[in-house]
Amino acid sequence: MNNIRSLKNLVTHFYMEKNYLKTPLELPCGAVLKNRLVKSAMTERISNHKLEPTEKHHHLYQQWATTGAGLLITGNVIVDKTHLESAGNIYVGDESILPKMTKWANAAKTDDNHVWVQISHAGRQTNKFCTTRPKAPSEVKLRQLGLFGKPKAMTEEDIQAVINGFVKAAKICKEAGFTGVQIHSAHGYLLSQFLSPHTNLRTDQWGGTLENRSRLLMTIIQGIREVVGPNFPIGVKLNSSDFQRGGFTEEESLEVIQMLNGKIDLLEISGGTYEKLVFFEMNEDQAQVKESTRQREAYFLEFSQKVRAVSQLPLLITGGFRSFEFCNQALANNELDLIGMARPFITNLDEIADFLDNKVTKLENLVLRTGIKSFDTAAEGGFYARQIIRLAKGKKVRLKMGALWSSNFLIYHEFTKAMKNRWG
Repeated sequence: MNNIRSLKNLVTHFYMEKNYLKTPLELPCGAVLKNRLVKSAMTERISNHKLEPTEKHHHLYQQWATTGAGLLITGNVIVDKTHLESAGNIYVGDESILPKMTKWANAAKTDDNHVWVQISHAGRQTNKFCTTRPKAPSEVKLRQLGLFGKPKAMTEEDIQAVINGFVKAAKICKEAGFTGVQIHSAHGYLLSQFLSPHTNLRTDQWGGTLENRSRLLMTIIQGIREVVGPNFPIGVKLNSSDFQRGGFTEEESLEVIQMLNGKIDLLEISGGTYEKLVFFEMNEDQAQVKESTRQREAYFLEFSQKVRAVSQLPLLITGGFRSFEFCNQALANNELDLIGMARPFITNLDEIADFLDNKVTKLENLVLRTGIKSFDTAAEGGFYARQIIRLAKGKKVRLKMGALWSSNFLIYHEFTKAMKNRWG
């Protein structure tokens, strides 16, 4: 008995001594990530009025590259300029943007890190400042703040244009020197809308059964693979669930994941839509998040066990990771392959490199409160958006910002940025 106990202690000691965060990971395509830490996507909102990358992108990503993270994933890069996620998005539509994309890619790469472009289409989650009648699978309006118009159901021609847009964007990103792409099929954006029976009421080959609802995503993956080749990483960001009645369920997510086996190189799990901001609220003690899950820091880890049962795709999870010990143990237990962080790359930017080396053992979590619960999510969103813009301008993060002003910042920013884009 004592020998068994000693062996268990030895194994535990070995796990805690080994730094799994700094071990490399080879992806199915053969590409190698130098370590297991990922800066997950955050919308930058700093494009110029032509929706192109600027020196601000260079400066921002140079800072993120020097943290030592093995993979940086950009914020939404849009494939249709009439369907922006933010008025400050980059739009990749043709080769004329290639020189500026190349400069951005070069600025973001240092010391063998990977930089992947998250390519996306906002669908019905395009706000009215961009278009009053966004295109979507079906005419199901987004219920939030009156900022989103009633969508138009997409025609077959519209769908083919979306497929071509994703494929062309991926091709340009590879030519520019980015080392991979992530297809955004979560958070209620267009591809997520097609997957969800709540927003996809179609009766043609793009709706109805899960096979039909997933057809757009699978067609895009196939088209991208054909133009980028077998050795270029393709990732997918997928909801574990919409967390809405009548929406995309965990069971359906697991079925889609089985469809993705052998077709992509990295799966990132998230959840929620604009109507149910689970992906944004995970820093809060939300009633729908189990207590045991909150205690374990990372909010989609419970679902990862189900993913592991049906897929061996490399798995990235983002949300709530803050302590080195927990990250290291989750990797040691093979619960996931990559640790995703977003907000710490803003408020804890100067600590990330030391966190990787276990010299900083915990990244303190900043939660902003207005005193009015209904404004809290908007306040946090505005706060972090303002901080990214500050970093991109070469300024330091300013932790003391008015919560109420931050809660209105996104609407103000979207309106003013949209007007500048429209009038140049």
